[in-house]
Amino acid sequence: MEFVGSNILTIVTFTPAAGALLILFYNRAHARSIRTFALIITLLAFVFSLYLVARFDSSNPDFQFGVRVPWMPSLGIDYSMGVDGISLFLILLTTLLTPLAILASSSINDRLREYFIFMLLLESGMIGVFASLDFFLFYVFWEVMLIPMYFLIGVWGGERRIYAAMKFVLYTMIGSVLMLVAIIALYFIHGNATGTFTFSYPQIQSALASGRLVLSPAIELWLFVAFFLAFAIKVPLFPFHTWLPDAHVEAPTAGSVLLAGVLLKMGTYGLVRFSLPLFPHISHLFAPLISMLAVVGIIYGALVAMVQPDMKKLVAYSSVSHLGFIVLGIFSFTIQGLEGAIYQMLNHGISTGALFLLVGVIYDRRHTRLIEEFGGLANRMPVYATFFLIVTLSSIGLPGLNGFVGEFLVLLGTFGVNHIRAAVAALGVILSAVYMLWMYQRVMWGRVENDRNASLADLAGRERAMLVPILIMIFWMGMYSSYFLRPMDASVMKLLNQTQAGRVEYARDLNTFLSAQRRARSASPIGRSLKTRSASPIGRSLKTRSASPIGRSLKSGCAGSQQAGGADEVVRSALHVFAELTTPALQPFLRLRPIGLALRPAVAPPLLCEEGNVLASK
Repeated sequence: MEFVGSNILTIVTFTPAAGALLILFYNRAHARSIRTFALIITLLAFVFSLYLVARFDSSNPDFQFGVRVPWMPSLGIDYSMGVDGISLFLILLTTLLTPLAILASSSINDRLREYFIFMLLLESGMIGVFASLDFFLFYVFWEVMLIPMYFLIGVWGGERRIYAAMKFVLYTMIGSVLMLVAIIALYFIHGNATGTFTFSYPQIQSALASGRLVLSPAIELWLFVAFFLAFAIKVPLFPFHTWLPDAHVEAPTAGSVLLAGVLLKMGTYGLVRFSLPLFPHISHLFAPLISMLAVVGIIYGALVAMVQPDMKKLVAYSSVSHLGFIVLGIFSFTIQGLEGAIYQMLNHGISTGALFLLVGVIYDRRHTRLIEEFGGLANRMPVYATFFLIVTLSSIGLPGLNGFVGEFLVLLGTFGVNHIRAAVAALGVILSAVYMLWMYQRVMWGRVENDRNASLADLAGRERAMLVPILIMIFWMGMYSSYFLRPMDASVMKLLNQTQAGRVEYARDLNTFLSAQRRARSASPIGRSLKTRSASPIGRSLKTRSASPIGRSLKSGCAGSQQAGGADEVVRSALHVFAELTTPALQPFLRLRPIGLALRPAVAPPLLCEEGNVLASK
């Protein structure tokens, strides 16, 4: 028992992978034995994950059940794993949904052995992502997850499975390459600054927090952008969402359950685990812009879901909307918003995973997902209709069910930061009720007008077995949310303290950096050329225009923006800083292209009017 306790994370992570290896020795003809063995392995991983939850110390904000073994010491690569209140229940969610996905795979008969091997490898990869504390190990698990999902979609998917699988891989690989470049850059930056070359996330984060490692504003910006794009594509955050509907529609039912339930959470988890604590200042600076993208995603996903004729595609676009809530909560930088976002990760995995299971049940019977093909199913499948109604209300966010708590906390945290964004996001909740209840009414109520629906059988024992655990979680998480929120408190508070620390010093460093960049540009040949232009007839003409009624109007508008403030100014400030930091990197190209000289002044003027503001030009 002592061995299990000290190596529990390794056991949970690699139990599915070990099971996949053992399935290789099964005869292909023994399909029933392969199914049973795969189910037993996933249930065993779930039991081990329950041990994690039972032994977790909620008062400890640090990583627990840690293991660190040198892997490639000469390169500073360790086998390092641990969990805290942020990752604990994401591991439990993974081990809960995987056996349910195994149960939902009864319609898979072709290449059964390979199918379950990929399912088990996928589970190990997902758990490893949530448990890794070494950047190299994290990246390995991130890529290990990609390969099985590619084959699950490409081999066992629908008619357009190759297109959907390739689109999924290309989008994810673009983000993966960016993240790999950022990880390698952090490795060398940390090594040159401290003398220790390591991929250890705790060491690098500690060096940044203590000031032993200081990133220049430009470097921090580019590293943040690389990590953010990798995670935003995986979420997916609007406008990086276009791969998701295709992947969901073409994936087999089990693939959709794990894709929506767990894989998408890897993106939001990455934002919480890496983007915020490693780059807190840039995260704060771009939070309004990212929050606006999240709000757009909430409304966009809901509106597009309302016009979908396919049930599976409707649920896929609802995920775009719900994940917008999660990103909105993350970048609210409030305890309520961040805890609500993490809780909503769990809620979305439970509710949306259940919706895909339910859509898969009806697809196995009718081999169609078109809403117009159904109607009156509640008369023929009353148990199915009851399960569907509960899950639908959970997805909407009915009080008393799991979906309400997370969305309420996100809106509460966001309202304290920007009430307009919170109000617009709340509209997404109303729209979700519209499209979900519309779908339920069209599919379940009315008369059975299609003869092919008249003989549909209700839920079988296997199908009830895979849905009952989800219903238990829906009511449990809705009624007793404190059981799940309490273990997060200490870790979330620690994370928020890390992101808040040092912002004043960073602002001072940023102001110094931007001033130096402006002085350098003004002293360059391009800068002198621009000064000469200001003395030319054209330059004097521009100065004259500023004294015209239009010029005075623009000045008064600037003064008005000083008084109004708000998110618009902050977003423009973020864009201005982005332009200031990226201009040095673009300098060679601007010198080579004449049009660049004409465009150059467009990024130079300040976007904030307040003289005393730390982001204002001087």
